[in-house]
Amino acid sequence: MAKLYFYYASMNAGKSTTLLQADFNYRERGMTTMLWTAELDDRGGDKAIESRIGLHAEANRFAAGTDLWEQVMAAHRVEPLACVLVDEAQFLTKEQVWQLARVVDKEGIPVVCYGLRTDFQGELFPGSAALLGLADNLVELKGVCHCGRKASMNLRVDASGAAVKQAPRPRSAGMTAMWPCAGSISARH
Repeated sequence: MAKLYFYYASMNAGKSTTLLQADFNYRERGMTTMLWTAELDDRGGDKAIESRIGLHAEANRFAAGTDLWEQVMAAHRVEPLACVLVDEAQFLTKEQVWQLARVVDKEGIPVVCYGLRTDFQGELFPGSAALLGLADNLVELKGVCHCGRKASMNLRVDASGAAVKQAPRPRSAGMTAMWPCAGSISARH
């Protein structure tokens, strides 16, 4: 039975790498996948999804108004999909998460989403909040804080490395001024 999965973690925990490995596994077995990432993800350029260790793949890009149900179904009619993989899932809208749940429930296609759980202020992203409520399986990937403990938060820093407490959410998924950190360290800054 197909399921909706949400793999979440702090920055630099290997979410994109894990997605690209899953895509490789499906394709190596002759199965067709459909990859998505946020339109504002600027890390990979025209490669679309690129991990920090250099793996990359072409992907479709979603914006707030993208109808994922329609797009996935159009591709599935051309060639049956074995899996849909979504990077930067925190930027999905609540409606898009419901559309992906419909892909799972109505078409029996597994959907695997990867993203941040919270922003640097500990606030849930809309896509992450919807996925935490709707996903059949939740998996936390482990990142490492500079102190050596599990990173559960993201610390936003300015050009000098000082912690930023108040600022708008980043508009780019590839923002480099965020560090994974343990929750207690984030609270102290």
